[in-house]
Amino acid sequence: MKQIHYSWFILIVTFFSIIVAGIVVASSGVFLTPFEKEFGWQRPEISVAFGICLFFFGLAGPFMAALLEKLGLKKMMLASMATLMTGLLLTYLMHQSWHLIIIWGIIIGLGSSLFLTVLSPYVANHWFKEKRGLATGILTASTAMGQLILLPVLAMVIEGYSWRWAMGLIIGLSIIMFFIILLFIKNSPKEIGILPYGQMEESEEISQSQKGNPIIVAFKGLADALKSKEFWLLAGSFFICGFSTSGLIGTHFISFCISFGIPLVTAASLLSFMGVFNMVGTTLSGWLSDRIDNRWLLFWYYLFRGGSLVLLPFALMEGNITWIIVFSVFYGLDWVATVPPTINISRQIFGLHKSAIIYGWIYASHQAGAAVAAYGGGLVYQYFNTYTWAFFMAGVFCVLASLFVIVIKKQPSRPLVNK
Repeated sequence: MKQIHYSWFILIVTFFSIIVAGIVVASSGVFLTPFEKEFGWQRPEISVAFGICLFFFGLAGPFMAALLEKLGLKKMMLASMATLMTGLLLTYLMHQSWHLIIIWGIIIGLGSSLFLTVLSPYVANHWFKEKRGLATGILTASTAMGQLILLPVLAMVIEGYSWRWAMGLIIGLSIIMFFIILLFIKNSPKEIGILPYGQMEESEEISQSQKGNPIIVAFKGLADALKSKEFWLLAGSFFICGFSTSGLIGTHFISFCISFGIPLVTAASLLSFMGVFNMVGTTLSGWLSDRIDNRWLLFWYYLFRGGSLVLLPFALMEGNITWIIVFSVFYGLDWVATVPPTINISRQIFGLHKSAIIYGWIYASHQAGAAVAAYGGGLVYQYFNTYTWAFFMAGVFCVLASLFVIVIKKQPSRPLVNK
């Protein structure tokens, strides 16, 4: 029987680690209304904490990439999971809105950063020579897996008991993952005497990765990227990606549904239903990104997403559950499908050695867009007493993103920058 390459075990542990971090951030949608009712906080106050979390974990991404090179995969995963657990535990002590900003915005934002930004491309680059796109797609899809399984469960626990019991469930999963990481994660294939999956002989490709002060390395990567028009186009499109996904849908979709009389558990189930198709779409996108021009993949992803966001308010106003389900299918297939081709284009333009850090900055732009939508969605609701205009705006922006990506110059098979 052929032995399974250890790279796949690393991928599996990373997959479930990202699930845990992903469900923490995705759970903001089910915690928003309970926090509002129990503490009497205004929706924009709660939204700003969730928005800071989205922005902060994105901003920390490039520095996490640099720290990975300096400290190694295992130490970084353990430290990040411990930080995430600390933030979750502290939610039991909060009683003022600024506590939520510190705990959820800063501590949980920092703890989730590694898992939700640069970990997927790092593991794909260092543990896989072949099937990098597929590996990236599988890891990116893991955020959807947590959403699929746990959001309805969290909603039922909140309705049956309280948000504290739901938080306890996430804490328990975090503790389990901490010990799994401790037991099974290795820093590199070389540490256990093997080569990356699909590599037949020794290579200097990875060992040439940048070392040094993580802050200097991260800002040097940004300085190099800012000179490239392609970086601005990718960062701009990813800003809109974050605006139209985790920032708007992740934070406000459940509340949007509740405002039309859809119960909390049903709304959370619709979001988790998207997760089914998100998982399928993102894994398929990773497979396609190894075979099809990534610019055209992104063009169609953004165009279809924009159309679905514009149609959603009409489906909710009509109360047509069929069209709401159709939206959930199309939007779910597209939610995180943009990540594998964006990572691939970054790798092609900036080379393997720099791509993780520069993708970290591109992802920071993604989270800046998410933060704007998380906070801005709350403001739009407060002003208009509906989220409709926020969803229309996101749909129009997605059409703009499709134009950004299609004007990126097609890259040759070898990286242009590989210094």
